[in-house]
Amino acid sequence: MTSTAAALDRLAEEIKAEHDRAAHREEIIDRLFEENQALRHGLLQEALTPVRAGLYRLHDLAGREAARLRGAGQDGSLMEAIAAEVAEVLARTGAELLDVAPGDPYDAARHRATRTEPGPPGRVVAVLAEGFHQGERVLRKADVAIGQAVQHREDDA
Repeated sequence: MTSTAAALDRLAEEIKAEHDRAAHREEIIDRLFEENQALRHGLLQEALTPVRAGLYRLHDLAGREAARLRGAGQDGSLMEAIAAEVAEVLARTGAELLDVAPGDPYDAARHRATRTEPGPPGRVVAVLAEGFHQGERVLRKADVAIGQAVQHREDDA
């Protein structure tokens, strides 16, 4: 009986060792799969960078032209529709519009101050070009005008 019990114990140990090796192999396979997915995602994002850059420019151009047409008293709705469609295409690549509006506090991580204008200091006065993000990562900062307090000269008072 002892030899049978010893053989069963050895067999149980071998089975446990084989089970542990299989579990370790599964962990390695899972880790390699995750690393492969992350690498593929990174390569895809890298490949999308020049495409997004062109789409950002097209979005800006259509938006500026829509604003110019509205300012001239003309219908800019076609240009607005084109800008909206380009923003939708960018969204399908993972680049969502940043939520930036006049009155927001200036945030160097999300905004690129391109000029100052009279207005509340440290606040966005105007959005000049929209920004885009992917999750928490800012892909392109919004170009904004920042408020600057107007200094009155004493002899003007």
